[in-house]
Formats: sequence, structure tokens, C-alpha cells
Amino acid sequence: MARVVVGLSGGVDSSVAALLMQQAGHEVIGIFMRNWNDASPTLEQECPWIEDSNDALLVAEKLGIPFQVLDLSQEYKVRIVDYMFAEYQAGRTPNPDVLCNREIKFDLFLEAARRLGADFIATGHYARVEQDDQGRYRLRAGLDAGKDQSYFLCQLSQDQLSKALFPIGGLQKSEVRRLAAEAGLVTAAKRDSQGLCFIGHVRLPDFLQQQLKPREGQIVEIPRVSGKLTPVPRGKPWDFEPQDGAVVGLHQGAHYFTVGQRKGLLVGGKPLPLFVLATDVVRNVVYVGQGEDHPGLYRNAIWIAAEDLHWVQPWRELASGERATYSLRIRYRQALVEAELWRSEGGLWIEFRKPMKAVAPGQFAAWYDGGDLVGSGVIFS
Repeated sequence: MARVVVGLSGGVDSSVAALLMQQAGHEVIGIFMRNWNDASPTLEQECPWIEDSNDALLVAEKLGIPFQVLDLSQEYKVRIVDYMFAEYQAGRTPNPDVLCNREIKFDLFLEAARRLGADFIATGHYARVEQDDQGRYRLRAGLDAGKDQSYFLCQLSQDQLSKALFPIGGLQKSEVRRLAAEAGLVTAAKRDSQGLCFIGHVRLPDFLQQQLKPREGQIVEIPRVSGKLTPVPRGKPWDFEPQDGAVVGLHQGAHYFTVGQRKGLLVGGKPLPLFVLATDVVRNVVYVGQGEDHPGLYRNAIWIAAEDLHWVQPWRELASGERATYSLRIRYRQALVEAELWRSEGGLWIEFRKPMKAVAPGQFAAWYDGGDLVGSGVIFS
């Protein structure tokens, strides 16, 4: 029997994770992480942490396990929220969920669990971790393809994986809800969370305006036929200039937009919907194009700097000059696409077999071999 600390979020997935750990005979402790502490009326009302904490407590009481609330709001602000502001201000598209797992759940939360004498921590992620015959840990996709959350764990280290348990990784979502209902858990029919609670139902620009001030600029439409679109630049973002298109509207800050975005442009009268092709936060220009098949929405290669590379399976790290073919995604739930990785002195080139839509600097690329997540990195360009 091991001592397992479960991160109880107040949702059904972590509730069933705790249930399964208890049924396996482990000594289970439930901890709710409070990651947000902002009394502003705009945000606090949209972050139901009190309700979630109460639900987590009710689950712990139902299971008869100890329960604590761990306040990590200060650390969360420094490591996650401030990072998010800085990335958007620089014109990049961050993924705070990936950082939250690396920096909060499997770092600070893991440290707190160790202070309680825990052998492992368990979460409600739809992912699996397995140890091979050489003692190495493999992060594997969850069996429910529609819920697989391995992408959000793409920055975890071997040490972190050695202490991680994902009890529901081999289950379908429907099975998880059935188990919760059979056990009489209050979270059985609760809706899934929407990710980072400090955004909640608040529009992202409204949240960003807490620190990033509005600044009016031009929306420039790039025609589908443009000298800037051929040839496709390898591993480089599109280098648009304001004179490459026509001004079709105004915006309140290029840092509020990301590549591939459709909503929030407030420009009508076009035959096809407008999508963001690129942003320039220095000139404060947002470049757009008509239609989902606009060539400016697609890239055939990306570049990841060496300092931003992470190998979940470090024994498979490529040496300079080596190449390998993997399946890859750059966002959660995106279908995997085949890509060739080529390691150079300064980093990693990734070339897609088919052009990839809506690639933005700051996103995490994660590459897989079958169900194994092999490595990841932050897209530089």
C-alpha cells in the first residue's frame, strides 16, 4: 500500500481518480489547489473556486479521506499568469495549461505531497504512465481518444513521471461518470471545467486588459494571391507589411489576437469569413485573410530553439544532424500529423508532410511515436 495524494479539483475526473486509488488499497489524501486569488468583480465571480472546493470536500467526505486546501495563488500568479501576460504582450500565443502542469501540479503540488510523506500524486488526467523493463517512464496517450490529455503533460520530466499516477487514463469518459454515479459522488453529473478558471467565462481580451492596455491599430487584409505568399518560407512566420494589403478595419491591440482567430475582428461585408494570418505587436497591425483555405493561414515548417526543447523520453533525443519521423500536434485535440524532425546545432526543424493551419509562436509542439509522447518544445517561429 502506498500513500497517494490526489489533486481533487472538484470535478468528476479527479473524484474518480481518488475513488480508484482508494479501491486499490492505497492510503489516500485529497488536496484542493487554490490557484486564483483576485477579488476584482470582473474575474472573481467567473471563477467558481469556492463551489469547486466545496465539491472536492464533499467527495473527500463521501470517501472518508483526509482533505486539505493548498493555496498556491501567489506562485501561480508569478509562474503562470505573469508568463501569460508577457507572452501575449510579445505577440506570442501561450499555453498556460502545459505550464501549469509542469510548474504547479507536478512541481509545487508534488513538493507539498512529499512533505506529507506521499509516495505518489494522482490526478484526473486522461493519460497513462508506464515503466519499461529498463526502469524508464513512458508517457502515453489516454485510451479515450476524444479526451486524451497527454498533450498538456508534454513538459513533464522523468522524475515527475516517476511520481505520477493517472488512474482514469485507461477509461472512457462515460465509464468515469458511471463509476462516480455508482459511488454516489456529488460530481457524477457535473459539467467539465473550461480549463484555466481565472479566465472562465470572461472574454480573453477583457482578462488581458487587466495589464495590457488597449491601443488602436489597423486591420490589414492580405489578398489570396500575393508575392509574400510564394514561396512558403521554411520555418519562418509570414513577413507581411502594411502595404501588402488594404486596411479593412481597426482593432484595440494586436496583442489581443492570435493566428487563426476569427472572432473579435468586427469586420463585415466580406464574401468569406476573415481569419488572423499574423500579428505585429511593434507596429500594432493585425493581418487577416478571407477563408479557412487562405494560403497565409498555413505553414510547412517550424523552428524550436535548443533551449526550448524537452525530451519526455531523453534516451530518444536527437543529436545534431540526426533526423526522425514522428506524429505531431501543436494544440489540444488536434489530429496528429506526420512530420520530420531534423536536429541542428541551434535547435530543431520540424517539417510537416502537409501544411499545418494556424501555427503561432509560443505554442507547444508535441511529437508522438504511436501512443508514446516522445518530446515537445515551444515554437519560436
